[in-house]
Amino acid sequence: MVWRLAEAKNRFSEVFNRALAEGPQKVRRRHDAVIILSERDDKKLTVRRPDFKQFLLGKGPTLEDVDLTRDRSCMRDVKL
Repeated sequence: MVWRLAEAKNRFSEVFNRALAEGPQKVRRRHDAVIILSERDDKKLTVRRPDFKQFLLGKGPTLEDVDLTRDRSCMRDVKL
């Protein structure tokens, strides 16, 4: 939901409760805006993910069971 700043100040408890129950709340002042979100939502967004090198070197999905052989079937004819 989008709140005007004055309204959000007057009804801060409601903004706070809606951020917990419904998700992020946008508070707007003229052309600027801020987002109020719960700590739970913030943790979802800022969870530390391994970088690509760590992902490849770490435990996780492997390509051991994937068939990587080339398909040798005839290709279709293309007129150029």
